[in-house]
Amino acid sequence: MKIAEDPSTDHLWQEFVNKIMAMVTNTTMWTAAALVLGRILLILLVSRLALMVINRIIDHLTSDRESLRLKLRTRRVQTVGKLLKNTAAYTINFIVVLLILGEFDIQLAPLLAGAGVLGLAIGFGAQSLVKDVITGFFIILEDQFAVGDVIETGTFKGTVEMIGLRATRIRSWTGEVHIVPNGSINAVTNFSVNQSLAVIDLIIPYDEQADETMEAIRTVLSKLTDPNMTGTPELLGIQKLALNEMTLRITAECKGNTQSDVTRVINTAVKKALEMRQNEAS
Repeated sequence: MKIAEDPSTDHLWQEFVNKIMAMVTNTTMWTAAALVLGRILLILLVSRLALMVINRIIDHLTSDRESLRLKLRTRRVQTVGKLLKNTAAYTINFIVVLLILGEFDIQLAPLLAGAGVLGLAIGFGAQSLVKDVITGFFIILEDQFAVGDVIETGTFKGTVEMIGLRATRIRSWTGEVHIVPNGSINAVTNFSVNQSLAVIDLIIPYDEQADETMEAIRTVLSKLTDPNMTGTPELLGIQKLALNEMTLRITAECKGNTQSDVTRVINTAVKKALEMRQNEAS
């Protein structure tokens, strides 16, 4: 038996096909879509060019030459430069999103109003986040420390790798990376602002000739060189007397947070000099 075809189904299918064909052949719609796409591409292109120009300006203002001219710390200026670049990128991207939404005839006023209410609610509920941001702003503004500085805060000590408005990243000398919220940074010790002083105490027995020993040490110290030392090490003299021994003190100016390296270099050089003196005496 042959099933009769429903004429209403054919009619609906024909209407659907006609609508698709009308849409495909509608030049006005395709022209409008092309204009919208072109404006979106233009917005993206202009925003990238604007961001590139802003980054170039920031790089120029935070260059080493400009930092020296303004007598500012180079690492502080680099930190501020990174922060300005991030701020510029966020601002431009936010404006781009709003412009693209406007191209699709989306009403921005209710959206912005809703975002404002949402931001207010988040502000009340995220007090710790607001504290982190405010503290991070003042860390950069007051130049408490900068990227590349060696600092100690709480139980963490290491080199500052990144300063953000919310958190600071610190890498310890053993390789661990610590992410510290800015709001929890209550006290900071910065080892990189000024030069450090390495203090070395040498204990020698009483049977050693003090004058000859100190002269041998001064001789080796005057010839000692190390990239971390910023001056010639100095033997101050006898620091302490004990029952069967005496303590000689050496000081050496060095770069920030390099006292341990300089101490090892001086100890090694002095030990070799004293061993050579003993061999010559024997």
